Amino acid sequence: MKKLIAGIALFGTFALASAQTITFDKTTFDYGNVKPSSDGVRFFTVTNTGDKPLVLSNVKASCGCTTPEFSTDPIMPGKSAKIKVGYNTAINGGFNKMIEVFSNDPANSRSVIYIKGTVDANAPDVVVAPAKMETPADAKAAKKEAKKAAKAAKKVAVAK
Repeated sequence: MKKLIAGIALFGTFALASAQTITFDKTTFDYGNVKPSSDGVRFFTVTNTGDKPLVLSNVKASCGCTTPEFSTDPIMPGKSAKIKVGYNTAINGGFNKMIEVFSNDPANSRSVIYIKGTVDANAPDVVVAPAKMETPADAKAAKKEAKKAAKAAKKVAVAK
């Protein structure tokens, strides 16, 4: 009986050690000072540092002035995806908003990220180039390019 319990405990340890894991490039995006009605779109990068597919099931903002967009497509181990967050910069004053990210990560099924900044008519003119959200076609092209580069590097290594 003791061996059975020990075996189950050991199996459970391996099961937890082998899972999908969510990580973010940053947990707070500081807009700084922005002008009213300027571009309020920013991106967070989510990476699956585990060894099983990670799925974002929901992304919720703390109020209606913040609008998150995300894909429910699985994020494969070692791969990344973007969460697009828009803030309504027509609202003057400081802001600090919470965004909840729900996933199938067993240790962090609910993660929290933040946006903050100040909408000020006297803010300097700063042009922020909107980040491009990676599409599956972009990811496929990048993978193909990386494979091509690795193949070329291998040929060079063999030639030496």
